[in-house]
Amino acid sequence: MKSKVLNSLLFWIVVAILLGIVCSLFFPVWLARVFVTFNGLFSNFLGFFVPVLIFSLITPAIAGLGRGAGKWLGITAGIAYGSTVLSGLIAWALSSALYPTLLAGHTLATDVDDPEAGGLSAFFTVEMPAPFEVMAGLLLAFVVGLGMTAVKSNTMYSFFSELESVVMKVVTVFVIPLLPIFIFGTFLNLGMNDNLGSTMSAFGIVLVLAVVMTVVIVLLQYLVAGAIAGRNPFVALKNMLPAYFTALGTSSSAATIPVTYASTLKNKVDENVAGFVVPLCATIHLSGSMMKITLYALAIVYMGSLPIGAGQIAGFLLLLGIMMVAAPGVPGGAIMAAVGLLQANLGFDESMVSLMIAAYIVIDSFGTAANVTGDGAIAMIVNRFAAGSIEGHELKNKQLDDAPASATEGSTAV
Repeated sequence: MKSKVLNSLLFWIVVAILLGIVCSLFFPVWLARVFVTFNGLFSNFLGFFVPVLIFSLITPAIAGLGRGAGKWLGITAGIAYGSTVLSGLIAWALSSALYPTLLAGHTLATDVDDPEAGGLSAFFTVEMPAPFEVMAGLLLAFVVGLGMTAVKSNTMYSFFSELESVVMKVVTVFVIPLLPIFIFGTFLNLGMNDNLGSTMSAFGIVLVLAVVMTVVIVLLQYLVAGAIAGRNPFVALKNMLPAYFTALGTSSSAATIPVTYASTLKNKVDENVAGFVVPLCATIHLSGSMMKITLYALAIVYMGSLPIGAGQIAGFLLLLGIMMVAAPGVPGGAIMAAVGLLQANLGFDESMVSLMIAAYIVIDSFGTAANVTGDGAIAMIVNRFAAGSIEGHELKNKQLDDAPASATEGSTAV
């Protein structure tokens, strides 16, 4: 089960962080450089693989959405995308207001490669050029996905579904198992170049802020949904608490679908609307994940003094809202989908990416809980206008029938 994979990954990442800190106290430079060499190779592989992952996962996702429920699919997807991007904009505004105070005096220098200066260098590097750029992969995914929808190409849809399975296999049997070693090397490097204390204290602050803001963003969503649907937002949010805590325990949107569906019905949402919106938004609505990634990324931008302009950040948020469609099915998938953008748009190096992955997975369940609870708010909004207009259809039937029988069996980690 993917939820067990993610929980196991969380355990090993915590172990990797602790071991990296401890080993930085006594490792000889030559041995530490072995892990720095590994990190360089693994980072180059991610640079090669992530565009392929984005293309392979987003293409069938776009094609699948095109087989959905007509105009209400577009409206629901638009609301979900708007909610996700708005979450990122709130995180951006918050970081701009708070980081100059919260992170004052904290610096991040991960690119020191001179042992004489306290850093570590790799023994060798191997260039692994990507078959295409991240943006090219995203655009190609949209073109091919929409094209398959237009011509109703079942053959190509089957091909890309199998390609998705192949790419997922690479992620689960190769990339995910190596992440703890990657993160170990990062914290080992940070400890040996005397940058660990500042980084850990700063990221501790950002982690707490991220947890708080995932709760705040859910509250804001229900205030808006309650106003539109004409319902008490606090009662509605109370009805969704079983879904929130189930997601908190499973770290899985898909495993929580039955609970989210049942909780949504308590808010007097039409069962056809709930059956359509809940499984769809489990795939495309990631406001909690967006909040965490944006807060982490901008913390690194601030501490690393990266020359990133407002236009680059805005572009990053708009594209990330689309790319995270590739997240379902990948343990910690939102951050994996974000890797290409972090490197291409924000100029992150391998150590910065490793920090992002570690910080994201450590509190992954809070982002997932915010994602699925927000799905109930979107269902309330859609129900206000679409009740009686959406009838049983293949998207509802397929996704609810395929969902786990309980919230603790089988999952797709987000």
